[in-house]
Amino acid sequence: MPPAAGRGRRPLVIAHRGASGYLPEHTLAAKALAHGMGADFIEQDVVLSRDGIPIVLHDIYLEATTDVAARFPGRARADGHFYAMDFTLAEIRALAALERCDPRTGGVVYPGRFPRESALFGVPTLAEEIDLIAGLDRSRGRRTGLYIELKSPRRHRAAGLDLPGAVLDVLEQKGYAGRTDQVFLQCFDDATLQQLRLERGTRLPLIQLIANPAWGEDSAVDYDYLRTPAGLDYVADYAHGIGPWLPHIYLGKADTGEPVLSPLVPQAHERGLLVHPYTFRRDDLPAGVADFDELLDIGIRHAGIDGLFTDFPDLAIDYLRTRGMG
Repeated sequence: MPPAAGRGRRPLVIAHRGASGYLPEHTLAAKALAHGMGADFIEQDVVLSRDGIPIVLHDIYLEATTDVAARFPGRARADGHFYAMDFTLAEIRALAALERCDPRTGGVVYPGRFPRESALFGVPTLAEEIDLIAGLDRSRGRRTGLYIELKSPRRHRAAGLDLPGAVLDVLEQKGYAGRTDQVFLQCFDDATLQQLRLERGTRLPLIQLIANPAWGEDSAVDYDYLRTPAGLDYVADYAHGIGPWLPHIYLGKADTGEPVLSPLVPQAHERGLLVHPYTFRRDDLPAGVADFDELLDIGIRHAGIDGLFTDFPDLAIDYLRTRGMG
């Protein structure tokens, strides 16, 4: 099982979409780099292709991180999106995985990162990524964790696709279904997590993601409620922890310069819940935070989080080592 919450343990370094600060997100290259950097866990966002194959992709649509619009013009839905569930795996394999852009403007989201014009990578399946991580664990003598997010399960279900079942099937096939210390399953949808625990019978630790309600996540969840003591009591009945947005914890700075924190972390710890916030980025610092080390200091030393999602796992690991927590 995962470590207990709030016990002064070294926080987990979770490679957010791999080492995505250096290579295009969710490519096998970004995952290999994160492994080489020593990340404790590597994240996999999972959606299904039209033929029901779990692929590793952050969005349920393809245009922000692939060249789908150029390769398959005319395949967008009426809303302008190219949905992964409308493409077969064979079609998705024909795409190049690219640095993230804003489809409305065509501009890259993080200009200092890997060049978007370098079409060197593809979109992997979940099975392929697990094989890569397992192979690197063997050759490097490590035991790296999987941190799998089920993306928009309600939309998949409406399309006749069973996302939770497909993910559990791959984990079973690859021998990870019982590795409770090596796999987290996370989702924004509480009903999906409850189904995993109560109906699917998984023993893997579950993390309730908490969104900004303005994002319009595909869920009927009241995310403001989940951050209340009563909401945390509710989560504790089915999950092992929460994955809040960083601004749910760090609220800014006082006049003294000290960080102002919400009560979310201690309240979660009181209920035995782990807290793994997202996302710590060197090139997207909150207002008033001078550098990445200060951001890590706020999360780890001041807030007492149990793990963190970061695009820069090497910098988080260096921070921990230099402070005797490596």
